[in-house]
Amino acid sequence: MTDLTKFTIAEARKKLDGREFSALELTDAYLAAIDVANPALNAYVTVSHDRAREMARASDARLAKGEGGALEGIPLGIKDLFATEGVHTQACSHILDGFQPRYESTVTANLWADGAVMLGKLNMDEFAMGSSNETSHYGPVINPWRAKGSNKDLVPGGSSGGSAAAVSAWLCAGATATDTGGSIRQPAAFTATVGVKPTYGRVSRWGIVAFASSLDQAGPIARDVRDAAILLKSMASVDDKDTTSADRPVPDYAAAIGRSMKGMKVGIPREYRVDGMPDEIEKLWQEGIGWMRDAGAEIVDISLPHTKYALPAYYIVAPAEASSNLARYDGVRYGLRVPGKDILETYENTRAAGFGREVKRRILIGTYVLSAGYYDAYYLRAQKVRTLIKKDFEDVFAAGVDAILTPATPSAAFGVADQDMAADPVKMYLNDIFTVTVNMAGLPGIAVPAGLDGKGLPLGLQLIGRPFDEETLFQAGHVIEQAAGQFAPERWW
Repeated sequence: MTDLTKFTIAEARKKLDGREFSALELTDAYLAAIDVANPALNAYVTVSHDRAREMARASDARLAKGEGGALEGIPLGIKDLFATEGVHTQACSHILDGFQPRYESTVTANLWADGAVMLGKLNMDEFAMGSSNETSHYGPVINPWRAKGSNKDLVPGGSSGGSAAAVSAWLCAGATATDTGGSIRQPAAFTATVGVKPTYGRVSRWGIVAFASSLDQAGPIARDVRDAAILLKSMASVDDKDTTSADRPVPDYAAAIGRSMKGMKVGIPREYRVDGMPDEIEKLWQEGIGWMRDAGAEIVDISLPHTKYALPAYYIVAPAEASSNLARYDGVRYGLRVPGKDILETYENTRAAGFGREVKRRILIGTYVLSAGYYDAYYLRAQKVRTLIKKDFEDVFAAGVDAILTPATPSAAFGVADQDMAADPVKMYLNDIFTVTVNMAGLPGIAVPAGLDGKGLPLGLQLIGRPFDEETLFQAGHVIEQAAGQFAPERWW
């Protein structure tokens, strides 16, 4: 039999309906692949073998009755940020040691209602704070991709590195992920997968461990654009438990794939040509522009003048919200507890032992910018900049632009424990230079594999859309996918 893990979600769903194999057989194929690969890749922090098989058997029973849902029998990986009832949910942090929630996140509940099967929980940067998946309490995820002729381990990007690596290495059919400043799109670009950051409010945040509440948004990482569209359709919903959730109908995103681009305008922002950008990124961008033009789109130069302020403003707003959100982890009700002589010392000991270095750094930055003497100078000013960034996009879309095409990342994947990155946190933060504006403005974005660099490593292009117009992103993303082809890593694990 063909390796069942190589089918896309769309293909597997069709074959399950045709009884070519069972949901249990499909699930067992993925579980076997995980058991072989995970010691090398460290993509999963928990593999739920028994629950996965139980869910697969239930899917087979529904399929036999002709009652299969949109994702019936499809095995998925779940980022460790999503609450899964009775299953390890720790945001890959020591401070949530042993935590198993008694409730299900809205996103995962939606997926299970559509028949999906949970394979396990995926590794990630601690509390989603990182761009390389090296801040996890469970150690770094290893990218399935390697440079030509090299055995050097590369990062898969972050914070959703486990999700991207697992999809790229055929360890799940698709995965949930979250994006606060690029944490879906950057790892997707590093692993030749498709990552979608939906419009803020499109997907419920309820039951997802909070990092920066005004920026966080859940979305899918998948093998191709169609699979990403199928997953987002199931993940998205209005939710009374999340007051930022938008009460809007969820379209059939997959139906947008294949529509003509004729008459559409694609904007190219001049501010995204940053100093020191590698020639390979510029070349890829030009190829993408050519593909859009060949598909019938009109290419227009645009200006987003406040882009240069986006990264510094983001690294004020996000840590400020994190310092507030992470104040709840105190060692009293759940998770790690390191005793002290009194309650204050217990707090201090627990947080000192429980939070990793990057999380502590961001809490300190956030607490500083919110403090009485600095609130106006930093936090308030960053929020004003955010308003200007949002206005830049509004002006461009008001002028008739349908989507914006940019690079997804300033480079291909870099090495695990890269000394330059380790020595300079700002250099790591610069990985988000093309992605943070989308979160600051609450817009949808998609990263699509678009080519390989000179070392044979994947590079991605990003499309940014109007609010709640993910359909155009799938439509245009499919054009890139068709022109560029699809890429898979050579198996070494």
